[in-house]
Amino acid sequence: MVAKALPPGQKAKVKEYNFAWEGRDKAGKTLRGESRASGQTVVVSSLRRQGIVVTKIKQQRYKKAGGRIKDSDITLFTRQLSTMMKAGVPLLQSFDIVAKGTDNAAVAKLFTDIKGDVETGTSLSRAFRKYPLYFDSLFCNLVGAGEQAGILDDLLDRLATYKEKMEAIKGKIKSALFYPISVLVVAFIVVAVIMLFVVPAFKSVFESFGADLPAPTLAVIAISDGFVSYWYLIFGGLGLGFYFFMQAWRRSPRVQMAMDRLALRVPIFGPVMRKATIARWLRTLSTMFAAGVPLVEALDSVGGASGNIIYQTATKKIQQEVSTGTSLTVSMQNANVFPNMVLQMAGIGEESGSIDSMLSKAADIFEREVDDAVESLSSLLEPLIMVILGTLIGGLVVAMYLPIFKLGQVV
Repeated sequence: MVAKALPPGQKAKVKEYNFAWEGRDKAGKTLRGESRASGQTVVVSSLRRQGIVVTKIKQQRYKKAGGRIKDSDITLFTRQLSTMMKAGVPLLQSFDIVAKGTDNAAVAKLFTDIKGDVETGTSLSRAFRKYPLYFDSLFCNLVGAGEQAGILDDLLDRLATYKEKMEAIKGKIKSALFYPISVLVVAFIVVAVIMLFVVPAFKSVFESFGADLPAPTLAVIAISDGFVSYWYLIFGGLGLGFYFFMQAWRRSPRVQMAMDRLALRVPIFGPVMRKATIARWLRTLSTMFAAGVPLVEALDSVGGASGNIIYQTATKKIQQEVSTGTSLTVSMQNANVFPNMVLQMAGIGEESGSIDSMLSKAADIFEREVDDAVESLSSLLEPLIMVILGTLIGGLVVAMYLPIFKLGQVV
């Protein structure tokens, strides 16, 4: 069999595996670890160059099951790595500890692969950049800044704190949205069951009366007939509509712009979403600025981290103005998306040379406001949802019992 020639400049992709090994160093101390390479001989040779004589080596087989890698996994990993490095644990050994301490096979494989890249001489930030799905540009930029300045443990600690705060904000927003959405979904299912099964049973009973039915009852029966006749179109249309809407939201900048603008303006939830977005924006810029990342470069990551395309577009405008010499405060004011309090604190920070500290304090204020708003939302939405459900379900029940009440009056 003749092997196919690769195009000029293209290298053959070598398949790599994970190997668990045990060996002894020059002092006779027993060491254990994991390495990623194309074969056992490569691992043995690499360790021998490090002064380790391998006594046992075995290829690791990860289970296919193990779930997906979530943001919370990366946040926990960042905190663990920061803690171990501050305690003096070597970087490669820290990866070993984290990989073996997780029950998620996908997470363990990811960290083992990164460790394998670092073992071959790749910097930690470049190893992270190979996995943009899990480590965004902000994460990699901060790690790179920590490596260059020799303060990787401090930067990882700051990064872990940042990710924990972001996770907390996302969790609060999700909890605020989960309750009303879940109630509305249950209400739709209940109404669909009533229309498909309960109302037709009442209809057959009413037809035996031979009397004129009230207008509300006729309206409910007409809606029920539509459900029974076209239920597949209704449910199929809703499912396809939701699917195409989500695809358009992901791929169309216009749809994203419209939905993000709507999210900031919708009653009740809009102010909460705006405060959460501003808090993320301020926290991200404060973290990167404190890490020594230049302002123009830091703004590259800030817009995407805000989670709203309106603020992402505004950040690009701010970045362009800052790069031409305009102050950050004036640029933020020109963007017209920040409240006066944020602008005033940014201005004080620029004048005093402590802009990272002032932005961090502003982020703290908005995070507390998000906490208070979510708590007040719970107390506000519960009675509102009860009124809506009572009106909807109660109206259906009354409409179906009206003929029975009239029949009782006649008898």
